[in-house]
Amino acid sequence: MKMAQKHNVLTIALLALMAMVVTPVLAQEKTPNDPRLFTPGKLTVSTSEPSYPPWVLDNNPEAGEGFEAALVYALATELGFKKEDVVWVDVTFDGAIAPGPKAYDFSVQQISVTPDRAKVATFSDVYYQSDKAVIALPTSAVAGAKSFADLKAAKWGVAVGTTDFDYVTNVLGIADAAVFDDQAGVFQALQGGQIDATVAALPTALYATCCQVPEAKITAILPKDPKDEGLGLLFAYENPIVPWINEGLAALKSKGTIDELAKKYLIADPSIPEITQ
Repeated sequence: MKMAQKHNVLTIALLALMAMVVTPVLAQEKTPNDPRLFTPGKLTVSTSEPSYPPWVLDNNPEAGEGFEAALVYALATELGFKKEDVVWVDVTFDGAIAPGPKAYDFSVQQISVTPDRAKVATFSDVYYQSDKAVIALPTSAVAGAKSFADLKAAKWGVAVGTTDFDYVTNVLGIADAAVFDDQAGVFQALQGGQIDATVAALPTALYATCCQVPEAKITAILPKDPKDEGLGLLFAYENPIVPWINEGLAALKSKGTIDELAKKYLIADPSIPEITQ
């Protein structure tokens, strides 16, 4: 056999061998055995500890109750996973949004999609965008507010570095809001009379007025934050499974599953007044 012919035969054999190796791998992509998963065969999801209603009920995401816990299991089913194949890990909010590799497939804990975060992590398509809500004591002057002008007369408090801080400053036009290290500090100030009101995403406000600050109430519903794109699942930067996860989310949206979960877990009292300007 001539040298050129031997070379061609070897090349063909090598390509055939490579095809035998590559084809099974490609065939498993977008299945529960996708080799690109953190642990093939499992959908590994992080959330905070503790997790709060209405996002996760009873601090037990494995039960699948609460908007985000139920969403994850609906998504897992859509992608072909069994319920027992969903693995939950505890990661703080700060840990989730920090740059670097992730020891899970994605994080779900009410993470707003922002340009700055998108520089160091990759988000799924938005799965929920919330109205904002005013949280105040019933005796506060804010309790009867009917306009943004009325709201400006109050003493506001918000947690530093949050979309709530940006909303109070840029949307409501409050330039002198008191700033606290975290939301717990905000609620303590509200209870102590240091501030009249704070603002939060509606589901957060529902939980706060139910369990964290039961003496407070939601006094008004405010428009969505125009600079807050909504909540997304957060992945390590340029994680290749994101398009597959987005396909699953799109299917849930088209079936009305996400709307049904929102109605089940994220509904406010319809008698609460809305302030739009």
